[in-house]
Amino acid sequence: MKKTVKTLVAAGLMVAAASSMFAAKKKAPAKKLITVGYAQVGAESDWRLANTTSFKETFTEANGYKLIFDDAQQKQENQIKAIRSFIQQDVDYIVVAPVVETGWGTVLQEAKAAGIPVILSDRQMTGVDDLYLCWVGGNFLQEGRDGVKWLEGYLKKIGRDKDEINIVDLQGTIGASAQIGRTQGIEEGIAAHKNWKLVAQQTGEFTQSKGQEVMESILKSTPKIDVVFAENDNMAWGAIDAIKAAGKKPGKDIIIICFDAVHETFNKMIAGEINCAVECNPLHGPRVDEIIKTLEAKGPKGIKSKIQYVVEEVFDQENAAAKLPTRKY
Repeated sequence: MKKTVKTLVAAGLMVAAASSMFAAKKKAPAKKLITVGYAQVGAESDWRLANTTSFKETFTEANGYKLIFDDAQQKQENQIKAIRSFIQQDVDYIVVAPVVETGWGTVLQEAKAAGIPVILSDRQMTGVDDLYLCWVGGNFLQEGRDGVKWLEGYLKKIGRDKDEINIVDLQGTIGASAQIGRTQGIEEGIAAHKNWKLVAQQTGEFTQSKGQEVMESILKSTPKIDVVFAENDNMAWGAIDAIKAAGKKPGKDIIIICFDAVHETFNKMIAGEINCAVECNPLHGPRVDEIIKTLEAKGPKGIKSKIQYVVEEVFDQENAAAKLPTRKY
């Protein structure tokens, strides 16, 4: 009897050991990746490239995501096509950096009908507040106002606050949120100063080549220019080339204020060619990641605000050299 029991116990131990080995070899089910479709404006500027890099470095498989990226080449129709493709692929979330603010109602209704939350990055949309969850980006109106505030202080510092100041505004893509906000901030500032005059205002489409082309034309038709507001860095670089070609010194003969504050602009501030750069922080990936993870854990009620601003600063020739080593873009 004892021999039989011992045999049964031994057999049981062998079965248990085999089961344990099987369990050890059996892989745990793979965690489902969160699929995000990102409809980017394009690659029109260094800022945009940094923005794209931020998303690609954040939305990785290691971080629990599958990213489907689409470059719209600055065309709204391409973005609408991309969003419809995301819907067909049944992504979990759609992120859009809209080319312009209007014309999104139909395609966002389609996303809503499919039950896919939409998050806006960088630029905004109008008339569709109930069709997207939230927006992440810079405070463009405040950026414009910050540029004006810096100019006020600088003119006072150099003893020109009472002089007549002729100002050029190189606008971004007309209808884009960044253009609308920055233009408004600049125009408000000019209107508040009786001795400031807006002598030219034209779009450079956020590109260096167009910024140079427009500035060349303005220099030919406008004999006296004291200040250039360039609504992004790349247009400022184009304007610098045009100013040099016209035999003037950028940063000295003409004060240059721009928006974005990428690495090359810091180099140009250090070289004395740009006077001030108002930051537009492109590192939106981590903030969107935070929002999605909140949604996954708590649902839409976890999002406390529809507007999610990123932190931004103002830089000039006095602090550019010290700040450059800390910059990530």
